[in-house]
Amino acid sequence: MTVWSLVTCRPEGRDAEPAESFVAAADADGRVWRHPDLARYPDVGAALRDWTELEPVLRDWQPADGKSLDGVRLLTPIPSPGKLVCAGANYSDHLQEMGVGDVPPGMEPYFFLLPPTTIVGPDDAIEIPDNPEARVDWEAELGVVIGRRVHQVPVEWALEAVAGYTIVNDISARGLHARPNPLAPPFAFDWLASKGRDTFTPIGPGVTPSWFAPDPQSLPIRLWRNGVLEQDGNTKDMIFGVAQLISAASQLMTLEPGDVLATGTPAGVGAAKGLSLRPGDELHIDINPLGALRNHVWRAGEPSAQRDPQVA
Repeated sequence: MTVWSLVTCRPEGRDAEPAESFVAAADADGRVWRHPDLARYPDVGAALRDWTELEPVLRDWQPADGKSLDGVRLLTPIPSPGKLVCAGANYSDHLQEMGVGDVPPGMEPYFFLLPPTTIVGPDDAIEIPDNPEARVDWEAELGVVIGRRVHQVPVEWALEAVAGYTIVNDISARGLHARPNPLAPPFAFDWLASKGRDTFTPIGPGVTPSWFAPDPQSLPIRLWRNGVLEQDGNTKDMIFGVAQLISAASQLMTLEPGDVLATGTPAGVGAAKGLSLRPGDELHIDINPLGALRNHVWRAGEPSAQRDPQVA
């Protein structure tokens, strides 16, 4: 079967004003295909609210059964999830490169939330502060997209809540994480200042249905910066697998269709190498079979932060 992903897109270059977005399917070659049951949704997040009805319709569908579309731009698939949940410290090699050492006994999954305003899509700009002390870093991650409402779901049933998978780049301003004058030790770290800034969470290019990735613990994760391979990991090296993360997160909060769970990053981040992002950098993340997520880096506040969009 041809692997395809649900994408949010809009026509480009036809009218003076941008047309409304809609949902379609994109194959591995980047071709976009219309499906009659998807076009009524403005984005993939909206379609996921009807996932229990859409899933059986889409399981046997192939792009060749639809109409090919030209001149459309891909947007972020889920522009405003109800929850953007991030798992921290979930690869032992990343812990080691950051100086943490071995995984402590009895460790449990660690989560934090980010606002939807951090989200941008494929080929969008990541806008970094005009402050070299911010030390902005990259973090390539597998994103899990929820398709069914679950609360306190057992590990053995957790993957049934998954609609599909996407690529997430959890951009982090390392230099802004530790507060210079904390009120007390419990307030020493500021996750929002480090990770919660606008454009700091590129997501895309689409949502690949779960049946195309039946084993989420065997997916290669690679990130290139300006053509140099920086991260080369695999989801098999997660400390807590996808099912464990879903189960643990659902003990704290109800997970709902369209929620996104970022699962942590493998080794190879810039902080471990004394590197940080600079304006003009190009980032490329590949997770097979989910496709590739590309973004460029710009200085916040400068004009023309968004470059000319890529059109399929």
